[in-house]
Amino acid sequence: MFLMDRNKKEIVVGFDQAESGTLAIDATRSQRILVCGKTGTGKSYSLGVIVEELAKLAEDIVLVVDPQGIFWSMSQQNSVASECDGLWRFDLSPRGFPVNLLVPGDPIEKFGDPEIPAEMERRGIQVQGLRLNPSDLTPEMWCDLFDLNINELQGIMLFKAVRQCGRRLGRDFFIDDISSEVDRLKGLDATKEAVQRKLDMAYDWQIFAEGQYREIWEILRNDMVNVLDLSVIAQGRYGLRTLVLAVLATWFFRRRTIARKREELGLTAETQKLWLVIDEAHNFCPSGKSTLAKEILIRWAKEGRQPGLSLIVASQQPAAIDREILTQCGIRIVHRITSRDDYQAINALSQDYLGEGLGAQIKRLTGPGEALVIDDQHESVAHVQIRPRQSQHGGGSA
Repeated sequence: MFLMDRNKKEIVVGFDQAESGTLAIDATRSQRILVCGKTGTGKSYSLGVIVEELAKLAEDIVLVVDPQGIFWSMSQQNSVASECDGLWRFDLSPRGFPVNLLVPGDPIEKFGDPEIPAEMERRGIQVQGLRLNPSDLTPEMWCDLFDLNINELQGIMLFKAVRQCGRRLGRDFFIDDISSEVDRLKGLDATKEAVQRKLDMAYDWQIFAEGQYREIWEILRNDMVNVLDLSVIAQGRYGLRTLVLAVLATWFFRRRTIARKREELGLTAETQKLWLVIDEAHNFCPSGKSTLAKEILIRWAKEGRQPGLSLIVASQQPAAIDREILTQCGIRIVHRITSRDDYQAINALSQDYLGEGLGAQIKRLTGPGEALVIDDQHESVAHVQIRPRQSQHGGGSA
């Protein structure tokens, strides 16, 4: 974290009120960043500022995990006069950013109205359906999806069926292939019927590819903000939102690990570095609970620096995010919080260089957009007014 230097690859955050200068975050290396604050203090707004900055760099892939369905609005320029007037301080002007909107399943079906994706495309948003490749889920993930114990009859059968498909068909297998493999396995008819019902349900979710393997990398763009709209999936008992994120994060981690090894050997690498931005992160990596995505996100936070994987997590409830991820966040953008649990969670990350208690500094944050920016590497804390958005903020109430 430093005052802005136009010769560096950086993320401009806002105005440092003590130093009377523009404050920026180093974007030349992988980062782990926490953005938090209670409702109405500017948490999602600040997240949008960071995404704008990453989009302007146009070097790495940027993927925003959007459980509220608000980040598509980045395609439109900011029209709030008071905010636009404040952009001059940063030598910026209102503008929209190209958005590649990824919708799990069929966009028309998921939005429930054909005019919605049509209007989005009219506004310049690229809308794509995202289908998960069944072969990108490990046998363990298939069992976890249905909460099946791999040491009990249904779990054993599903595990074997997926594993056999992988051995026999490689990556080119689909739900119908798993179903056929279940039929071929020895076992009780009642067990087979129970597993088949679960596979039928997975088919009906319409989020799995049905006839052709598609590389996930094919649908991502480094010249656009990639937004994964998970608002179209209900938060049901099967955790489909976390499943989608788990599959994507696992795939990216594997591909970037291979790419980094190729880079070290002087070979060309097609898989670019990636910034994973997760809003409402406590739903995907909660404290004290398990989800399909939690294990890979913890690994991403701990081991992702070397292969060039950055992570930004945002939440109104930082105490609800797993501590193994919080402790990896060397940069924390903290808006006003009032919950005792949240105070304790942020205070537990505090270092000696902060001087007076963090709680006292947070209480001095009075207006929307004010935040403390804490940087462990540089052992610094700054009272910052987050810069205005160039694009339209979609997080307001109706």
